[in-house]
Amino acid sequence: MPDYVTVAKAADIPSGERIVVEVKDRYIAIFNVGGTYYAIEDVCTHDDGPLAEGELHDLEIECPRHGARFDIRTGKALSMPATQDVERFEVRVEGDDLQILI
Repeated sequence: MPDYVTVAKAADIPSGERIVVEVKDRYIAIFNVGGTYYAIEDVCTHDDGPLAEGELHDLEIECPRHGARFDIRTGKALSMPATQDVERFEVRVEGDDLQILI
């Protein structure tokens, strides 16, 4: 059953930045956009590349390898060559702790 896991302190991710954490053998990219946190699996569905290394355009992350874009709010694949969505995770702040549901 999924449970919230503390992955960082909220202050560890300034607005406009991201971090990658490993939880339960999965790499998860966590983004702070204007004080709202989003989390998606850090693996492009096109070629398994690391999404968090790409450029963030508002609420879209662009894969640095081939340019596929994903919505960080939903994980939805928005452009070719990716056709499959990435998994997204619920994020919450409890006190100073940043937690994801996994």
